[in-house]
Amino acid sequence: MTDRFAITFDYLCPFARIANETIVEALEDGVGWDVTFIPFSLSQTKVEDGEAPVWERPPGAEGTRGVRALQWAIAVRDEFPGQFRSWHVGCYEARFGDAADVDDPEVLTRVAIAAGLDPDRVADVVASGVPMDTLAREHQESVKRWAVFGVPTFIAGEEAVFVRLMERHRRDDIEHVLSLLPRTRLNEFKRTRVPR
Repeated sequence: MTDRFAITFDYLCPFARIANETIVEALEDGVGWDVTFIPFSLSQTKVEDGEAPVWERPPGAEGTRGVRALQWAIAVRDEFPGQFRSWHVGCYEARFGDAADVDDPEVLTRVAIAAGLDPDRVADVVASGVPMDTLAREHQESVKRWAVFGVPTFIAGEEAVFVRLMERHRRDDIEHVLSLLPRTRLNEFKRTRVPR
């Protein structure tokens, strides 16, 4: 099982919530994983050829759903790393637990305050444009280097797998994914029906 890996995230995806939240819980419990959290814009995957990418559109423009939350996440991850895990879980909770609009600056402000952050400082980092540039770079690298197409994608070295876990708070499910990640002879394993 690999202990060093990356995982993609976008706050629009409930499956990304399950994986990212569970990883954060394991890290908070002291598991020895070295994890990199990589933003990946699901809105960008819907951009047609010839259209402006989401990182070249103004905030709140059509087709940029989720991008503002990703910018705030990058700002927190890169400038206030001690609060990133709390921010990350809090943003997923706002989106799926509270059914809040994570493109709303007021929602992002509440998440930042709950994570122990000064929202004005985070907003200043976002306004600098650096997080948007980082989103463009990291999203494009994910596509070019690992052929990432969605979230959550687990990445270790040059191997990447897209996974949909069905239950929250199951570290054993994350451990199973990590144990299978290096097994490149298993390419696809998709249930025809999801048992409920």
